[in-house]
Amino acid sequence: MQGTTQGNMQGNVQKAIVEAIDSHCHLDFKHFNKDREAVMENARKAGVVRMINSGVDYSTNSKSLELAKNYDFISATLGLSPNSIDGKNDPEIKMILDQIESNASQAVGIGEAGLDYYHTKDAPSRERQAEIFKKVIAIAESLNLPLVIHSRDAEQPALDMVKHLDKVVFHCYSGTLPTMKEAQDRGYYISLATNVCRSGHHQILARNVSLDHLLVETDSPFLSPRKGRNEPANVLDSVRLIARIKGLEPQEVAAQTATNTKRIYNIR
Repeated sequence: MQGTTQGNMQGNVQKAIVEAIDSHCHLDFKHFNKDREAVMENARKAGVVRMINSGVDYSTNSKSLELAKNYDFISATLGLSPNSIDGKNDPEIKMILDQIESNASQAVGIGEAGLDYYHTKDAPSRERQAEIFKKVIAIAESLNLPLVIHSRDAEQPALDMVKHLDKVVFHCYSGTLPTMKEAQDRGYYISLATNVCRSGHHQILARNVSLDHLLVETDSPFLSPRKGRNEPANVLDSVRLIARIKGLEPQEVAAQTATNTKRIYNIR
């Protein structure tokens, strides 16, 4: 009995994943108001050494900066999501863009920002998204910071708008294989979220993405690999599945995606 227990313990040690990074989450969202500290601690205990918290508007940018200031294992990106611009007038948009630019020295990237054709169907609204996205692109370019792209059902149009940039992350990538290959060939990073655990299309993407261009994320509190709220610890579900798909050890996927994340965001 003792020998069996020891063997199981050794097996668990071998399967442990350490030093993974959740490259995109929203810990500031209200979904975590009751247990934010516990969620972060759970992730840390599971082996997630860093979390990139992404802003989508003025309020979440401010909260992302606050989290990054208070926790040395959290970094912030500052953004303006296409889903956050509805109902905002031009002065309000300018206020957010000014906020991003003036606080960028405290962030590791610009975004999320981009295009969303899933929620936005009419041409005028899509054109406004593109005009605002151009302004965020200009900020990222002028500051030489990575641009984090939201591009739901609009991956190719978004790619076409950023081809002059060197540092790009396609957050929660869900597009086609040809667009993914084109992005990779330009040196851009493909971030796969935890919905890879329940999506055949995303599993095909995982099989075909180059490991040295791959990031992993939860997009917490969304896209859980199981029922309920998502949280950063669940990024390890993606790591294990992607490893199995690619015929690799989970630790190899965790280590390489962490290295990629540190490289693109210039963090240690």
